[in-house]
Amino acid sequence: MEKYFKIISQSYQSYAGYLWQDILHPSWNSFFWWTIALSVFFFGLEIFRPWRREQAIIRKDFWLDLFYVFFNFFLFSLIVWYAGQQLLTQIFDDFIGLFGMDNIVAVQVHKLPVWAYFLILFLVGDFVSWNVHRILHRVGWMWEFHKVHHSVEQMGFAAHVRYHWMENLIYWTFRFLPFAILGADMSQIFAIHVFNVASGHFNHVNCTVNPRVTGSVFGALIGLGLASLYASEWWMWILMVAGGVLVFGLILGKYMRYILNSPEMHLWHHAWDIPKDRPNGMNFGITLAIWDYIFGTAVVPRIDGEVRLGFDHLEEFPKGFLGQEIYGFSHPKTGAQLKAQEISKP
Repeated sequence: MEKYFKIISQSYQSYAGYLWQDILHPSWNSFFWWTIALSVFFFGLEIFRPWRREQAIIRKDFWLDLFYVFFNFFLFSLIVWYAGQQLLTQIFDDFIGLFGMDNIVAVQVHKLPVWAYFLILFLVGDFVSWNVHRILHRVGWMWEFHKVHHSVEQMGFAAHVRYHWMENLIYWTFRFLPFAILGADMSQIFAIHVFNVASGHFNHVNCTVNPRVTGSVFGALIGLGLASLYASEWWMWILMVAGGVLVFGLILGKYMRYILNSPEMHLWHHAWDIPKDRPNGMNFGITLAIWDYIFGTAVVPRIDGEVRLGFDHLEEFPKGFLGQEIYGFSHPKTGAQLKAQEISKP
């Protein structure tokens, strides 16, 4: 037990020191400043190119959602998550050690080329997250926690991070095993994490973007990533970025809404009125949209942005942070099933 208490103590000190340095010393590897930069960028889109023009720039619950950004990304990690993650990892290692095992790595993914390593981790992580998102809507007690995210009444970039801290535990519990089997070093996939944050902000932003533009940006990012790995001359950087824009922007541009999640698609995930044949929701994609189209959970009736958001009895749901954080513990209903019964009434 002393070993575990020592891990908790060292984890608090380690993360507190990391966060403090991250704030005081901006760099390309600073998640705090990447979060600030991405938030400012997408807020700028909402100001200068709003989709729903009647929606106020400082929309309903804007400040609450902004607090959630800092709470879920930083304060929760400081208070609970980082120490808990280190502790659970040690407990898991001790458990498999009882069977004479050092790890459960079945695929030496780290021996693959760097681009393949990142691609596999991204696809596996996104597919697992898509399935977890479906489970959050199907399992009653999980839906009660997930309601926090669906309590958004006006969509904006920061709504991405309005979610209950229990979701961190649920998502990473499911993601831990496949990443362990792949031998993933989570400290090495910073770029994937930043990309997923950008994607989440984008999916919730009050802005609509031509899919060719989305494809061009996505292609440019892929080109930059490949160039950072393989380009040795300036013209190679230009060639790889231009190639990414050409492939994903011009050639695949019109198909990007079927590949990547988007504000137009994700808005319907938050819709109050759900089709009777989709009692547990639709459009569960996190970063990629392909899983919804492959498994038949994609529904995008129109893209005019006029969608009522929320769920039944939203007026009874707590409006403040503390009330939302304790709601899931005090309302052990069969959430998703109850919702299905209600929307099925004639």
